Amino acid sequence: MGQWIDIVAGDGFSVPAWHASPEGTPRGAVVLLQEIFGVNSHIRDVAGRLAARGWLALAPSTFARVEKGVELGYGDADMQRGKQLKAAVEALPAPGVLADIQAAIDHAARDGGARVAVMGFCYGGLLAWRAACELQGLSAAVPYYGGGMTTKAEMARTPRVPVLAHFGRRDPFIPVKSVQEFAAAHPDAEVHLYDADHGFHCDQRGSYDAAAAQLAWTRTLEFLERHL
Repeated sequence: MGQWIDIVAGDGFSVPAWHASPEGTPRGAVVLLQEIFGVNSHIRDVAGRLAARGWLALAPSTFARVEKGVELGYGDADMQRGKQLKAAVEALPAPGVLADIQAAIDHAARDGGARVAVMGFCYGGLLAWRAACELQGLSAAVPYYGGGMTTKAEMARTPRVPVLAHFGRRDPFIPVKSVQEFAAAHPDAEVHLYDADHGFHCDQRGSYDAAAAQLAWTRTLEFLERHL
């Protein structure tokens, strides 16, 4: 259902992206943004699940500008490597990786229909939030436990599209108080807290929570149905 393709950003940079197509004509498209572990088997699995529901899914490698071919697991060494790669991407001169995400949105719109959503996990959740506020051509955004998304600097952004955000009450990286402040600052956003840890959606992590993952996924699909 999926394959690697290359998409080209506005500055000519070639971005590898995992492309999962549904059977028949897509009902819309979702740009899927990775965690700090690369476009690994978990992200490709989520892309396949979206394609099975009729949406084209496109997962660009948001680490490609600093290192291509990144695919990490969830051990301590992988975690540290992922954090280093994230820091390198964050240090890129503006617009940095947002240029690659915009290219993915544009490509997804051509392949999957006019309506495009962005969805991201962990670092990808933060990037999905930034995309919702800064980029063109989106109809909706779904950040999952976006690390850094509830800081004052990020909270000051204004989304251009409907946002559905998922967070875990037991997430050691995103305090519940900051989630509550984010929800208060953005009353039009749909914000949910689950009795779960960071990374609760990923069934390859020790923090996976089946009940929270299923409820969040159900809400995500309903949200996409409304906006795509």
